Amino acid sequence: MVQVSYPGVYIQEKSSGVRTITGVATSIAAFVDWFPRGLLNEAVQCLSYADFEREFGGIHTHSPASYGIKQFFQNGGSECWVVRAANTDAEASDLLIEDTPAGTAGTDLFNVVAGRRIRGAAATNPGVWGDNIYLDVDYETSDPATLFNLVVSEIVTENGRRVVRNTETFRNLTMDPGAFNYAIEVVNAGSRLVQLNRDGMPAITPPVPPATWPRPAATGTVGAGVTAAPPASPIDLTINAGGGARTVTVTYTGTMTHPTLRPLIEAAIRAVALPTTATAEERALLSGASVKLLRHGPATSSTYQYVLLAGRGGADFDHTARLTPGGADAAALGLDPAAAPPNVPVINDQQRRLENGDDGSDGATPSTPRVGAPGLTGTLAAKTGFYALEDVDLVNILCIPRAAELTEANMRQVYSDATTYIAGRRGFLLIDIPESTASLDAMQTWLTQNDSLRNKNAAVYFPRTFAPDPVNSNRLRSIAASGTIAGLYARTDANRGVWKAPAGTEARLQNVQGLAYLLTDLQNGALNPLGANCLRTFPVYGNLCWGARTLDGADQLASEWKYIPIVRLALFIEESLFRGTKWVVFEPNDEPLWAQIRLNVGVFLNGLFRQGAFQGQTPQEAYYVKCDKETTTQADRNLGIVNIEVGFAPLKPAEFVVITIQQIAGDLQT
Repeated sequence: MVQVSYPGVYIQEKSSGVRTITGVATSIAAFVDWFPRGLLNEAVQCLSYADFEREFGGIHTHSPASYGIKQFFQNGGSECWVVRAANTDAEASDLLIEDTPAGTAGTDLFNVVAGRRIRGAAATNPGVWGDNIYLDVDYETSDPATLFNLVVSEIVTENGRRVVRNTETFRNLTMDPGAFNYAIEVVNAGSRLVQLNRDGMPAITPPVPPATWPRPAATGTVGAGVTAAPPASPIDLTINAGGGARTVTVTYTGTMTHPTLRPLIEAAIRAVALPTTATAEERALLSGASVKLLRHGPATSSTYQYVLLAGRGGADFDHTARLTPGGADAAALGLDPAAAPPNVPVINDQQRRLENGDDGSDGATPSTPRVGAPGLTGTLAAKTGFYALEDVDLVNILCIPRAAELTEANMRQVYSDATTYIAGRRGFLLIDIPESTASLDAMQTWLTQNDSLRNKNAAVYFPRTFAPDPVNSNRLRSIAASGTIAGLYARTDANRGVWKAPAGTEARLQNVQGLAYLLTDLQNGALNPLGANCLRTFPVYGNLCWGARTLDGADQLASEWKYIPIVRLALFIEESLFRGTKWVVFEPNDEPLWAQIRLNVGVFLNGLFRQGAFQGQTPQEAYYVKCDKETTTQADRNLGIVNIEVGFAPLKPAEFVVITIQQIAGDLQT
């Protein structure tokens, strides 16, 4: 109400009462399985297959869902959530960093554990993959006496060479908890490979500049500080890479300084790897050797320190490998052992690697990573297994291909619990069949033995599909159909709408090169009345999805939720109205509110009608919205309840097309 106080014109804005209801997404999938890497029991969003590769390692022969996720994106999917499950013996790789070289007593500075942050908290990333993470510490910083750099690298061996897949560099770190560049906080916030912690460790004194030079030992062999000019040419050194000392000669003319001498020494060390007498290991250590020069103090300081690092490119690289200098001019270059002051990280070996990673196994085959029914299901209280999806706002389709590989009893338990859970989330479950179910009789038997899984929020497809296996020279591999079908759902929803059955000649199965069983029309007719959806091969069209029934769609059940598009359309409307009518809460419960509800819900349903989601030629034939004193009695109003009744006439798929043909006799002369 406008408060008037002076003669004039007053303007007041008034709400139109229109609150637009936006339809929710309909094809966000979720996959639960063991993967070679990734956060454990955490739902991670993947918007492409590349995201899945970066986060979970991509295709793995022991991960059925990894193939399903690739199929999902290839068949039209655009967003999925992935949950990595594992048995209880899965362990994350770790490493303890101290302020003295390995093997000597010192102060524990921090633990390094494979993992990263998610939703603001640290989470571990178990598995043997973490044993490929290496750490480097060096002191090429703005203040070498108190600061250090930490380099985290993921290195794998490919074709006889060490290849760096990922690397992260954190510069000018300190162990002072009060500093803005405190190592624990900086690394934990920025790293996607490791997390640092000081759990169970006593407080430490922040580092202070040492009283005298040299700096602490770093990676490789470190020399003492030198201030005098380099010795005259030629310089004679010996370098031992483990198989015997080799003579290094550095020649030059004129006056030489340490910064200009450094690359000459590096080139000379690499050159001694060329003779054929050197072993393959020696050549790798020497040919990739590097020499660093650290300046002590400000940029004008003339005190330097040499650091010799062995080459790291060989497949058999040993992180304890060192280049040991000697010879007549070694002392002049300060190449002798150095002490280390306290509370500064020291990695005396090159690239110390994390260790103790374990994928988890089923016990019977320790070398084969597995996850059983308890790991897949998890617990709601701890948000493990598929209950990790509790942290996800919206999920429409759930796929658990691993369940089909469990024993029959465990498979039923996983799928039964999953159906209950996803139905409560207004989602849909795609159930997979075992690889052994590869004939008509076997599928009929499977349906009979698993009648307890029948539910309107679930569907099953027969047979399994064959797709190229990229980790096995693209040989065909039998894979569960759920990932492919989930992608098909997404493609159909995007092109035609959730009310269109994901089946028919438009429902081509991409990247499917064969089916485990070729059905005939009569065999298709034997499975369809039982509520099993068939995958078929037709000339020209190729491999198609040729069924659109839920597991509640067996003819004998006579369910009104027989067809997948009807169920998914209802779920879509329910979720959209659930989210789009929250503004109603705490509003005055009377006719003005009811009128607004009828208006806004009606506008939403009319939009669907105009897109062809309902049957009928007029809105009155297609849907209705009722919210008045008949649906909301005085007793309801006294209890704070408003009742909204929504009805719609869904489009049912033309499952059977009957064409009647009659011959015309023509004109008969009588």
